Amino acid sequence: MSARTLTCRVETMETLSADVYRLFLRGDPQQILFAPGQYLTLIVQGNHLPFSIANAPNGEGILELHVQYIAESDNARALFEQLHVGADIEVSLAGGESVLELDDPRPLLLIAAGTGFAQMKSIIEASLALHPERPIHLWWAARARSELYMEWQARHWAEHHENFSFTPVVELPGEEDFDGVVERIDNALHDRVQRADEASIFIAGSPGMVYAVVDTLARIEPMAKRIFSDVFSYAPRVKGQDAAS
Repeated sequence: MSARTLTCRVETMETLSADVYRLFLRGDPQQILFAPGQYLTLIVQGNHLPFSIANAPNGEGILELHVQYIAESDNARALFEQLHVGADIEVSLAGGESVLELDDPRPLLLIAAGTGFAQMKSIIEASLALHPERPIHLWWAARARSELYMEWQARHWAEHHENFSFTPVVELPGEEDFDGVVERIDNALHDRVQRADEASIFIAGSPGMVYAVVDTLARIEPMAKRIFSDVFSYAPRVKGQDAAS
């Protein structure tokens, strides 16, 4: 599937947290073709800004994005100056090979940090629609619980789908009633995942986070065999480099 460029319109824009916004873009349904787990780029002042597509393909020409505003970023400021309901924006899609294989019967182990949840949301929606019986375990990590900006959605899936489980992970202690893990995500996985060889594993986050998780999974026997992440393409690991590098 080759990338194509088209113009989409901002249909809605809502606040999910202090710095994360949810966008819905609408474009020509015949041109909006992507696989669950792929990303698009928004073209702003000649710069290509990548964002995971957060919804499953629906044939309706709708694209959901989770966009984090980083005040120190010139690209973020330029993007948010352009974003408002009714605005047109140039989009290139779709990219990425870390995608859900629709005929893959294996359980899914999904590990995300921050807005990496967007990619997992697309994969989860597609899997629940096509194979509701397939086991899915979502691990979502952030520094603080307030950064789990759609925790309610993950808990909704867990409540309504018997084969879906959700483990939120935060590094900073907070509310006493937090039903999750207070630990770094790689340590949390090491202490709690018994085996990973039977699952298709998707990881979304910073390169440091992804490779720390990969190293953790490599120490779990039997060893994981199917691990997917876009990081492997845009930030390939140098031989001998550890996750902290």
